[in-house]
Amino acid sequence: MIASSVSLPPECKIRQASEQDIKSIRMLVWSAKLDPTQLRWEQFWVIECEGKLAACGQLRNFTGAQELGSLVVAKDWRDRGLGIYLTKYLIQQATEPLYLECLGKRLASFYTRFGFVEVSVQDLPQSLKFKFGLSQLGKILFRIPVTIMQYQAGS
Repeated sequence: MIASSVSLPPECKIRQASEQDIKSIRMLVWSAKLDPTQLRWEQFWVIECEGKLAACGQLRNFTGAQELGSLVVAKDWRDRGLGIYLTKYLIQQATEPLYLECLGKRLASFYTRFGFVEVSVQDLPQSLKFKFGLSQLGKILFRIPVTIMQYQAGS
């Protein structure tokens, strides 16, 4: 498990997104080549540093589950612990079983450090099966390295 002493740089603050943040959120998500659909600013938390959006992530609500998604740190702010801080923060905000899907082994190992474990589509709540099932089809048809994970407290 990651040391809980990761803190934000003093010039940064975390807050819920506002409607004015949507353009910056979209730019961050596009820059990371993530799914730009279903970006609702109301579901986002952002880290603002020196007056600019440095990181964002969202908790999307489904019936009986939540998805941690669209977690991006701006290039200029990487390797300063913002992704770790925001991931931990979003885990703490979750009120339902928490899932995510990520591309590649590197991201999967990043999330494993927080207590996420790989699960199959069959293990998902019904409300996530279709959404995550589509990416599993891409994994099979196009060999896209997608991993579905669930947060396990205490892992």
